[in-house]
Amino acid sequence: MIHYDPHKWLDHFFDVRGTLVKEIGIRVGVCVIWASGVVYFHKAYQPVDIPITLHSLVGVALGLLLVFRTNASYDRYWEGRRLWGGIVNETRNLVRGASVHLGGHPRLLQELARWTALFPWATMNSLRDEFDIGPLESDLTPEEISGIRTAQHRALYVAQRMSMLVAEMKTRGLVTDIVYVALDQNIQLLVDYLGGCERIRKTPLPFAYVVHLRRALVVYCFTLPFALVGTFGWFTLLDVLLISYTFFGIEEIGVEIEGPFGDDANDLPMREICETIHRNLYSMSGTRKLERDKLPEGL
Repeated sequence: MIHYDPHKWLDHFFDVRGTLVKEIGIRVGVCVIWASGVVYFHKAYQPVDIPITLHSLVGVALGLLLVFRTNASYDRYWEGRRLWGGIVNETRNLVRGASVHLGGHPRLLQELARWTALFPWATMNSLRDEFDIGPLESDLTPEEISGIRTAQHRALYVAQRMSMLVAEMKTRGLVTDIVYVALDQNIQLLVDYLGGCERIRKTPLPFAYVVHLRRALVVYCFTLPFALVGTFGWFTLLDVLLISYTFFGIEEIGVEIEGPFGDDANDLPMREICETIHRNLYSMSGTRKLERDKLPEGL
């Protein structure tokens, strides 16, 4: 995720990273080249202009489709952020609640904090199909790392270890039945948030909608020069450039944010969130003195 000040226009007006210019540049360029050929043929050989009425009507419908596409993608992006916010809250609540009852058993509390801090990393791994547990790798034994790496579902494996630790607390009489249920509820909610993230990742927007929108965009942008050449002449190239850049850019924004769990510039800062959880839980459990860094605290 790119952090920026929304009040400063000029600081980011000419930025390329995260703006999708590279992604749509070829498409826009092809449209402009095609438009130059249409204008040249219109002036050198015979008129090929058509009434602009059809494109005016279709442009309105296309704009509505693009708005719906972007809104649907942003809903997925925001839902993903809410789910990760829930992961932040429930990991804190779990260790906070356990720390009240495990003051005399620091080893067990630290073990719970360690596996709870692992959960967001394992969730990120499941969503990205990778293995990366960041600074926590140095806190695990080779057997534990191997168990996570070879698990059928790494996040569920970690959640199961967390549940076993909470069950051990109850077996040893360190917590009452009510507290045990409350702590187990925290773990259950973490698994629910994991499932919500997987639902977003594995359920793309309907294929028919995406394909139809892209076909309509291509047809509209490549026939647009015929509707403009009679009125604007060579200025048709500038018109096509602006319109195709706007339409293809809006569509590409929808593509960029509909899957918020990757590692692109516009995706959610999951690694930073995992680092924040790591610092919070280790601090609450007294596992070790953590060095502060420049990652944002409010994630």
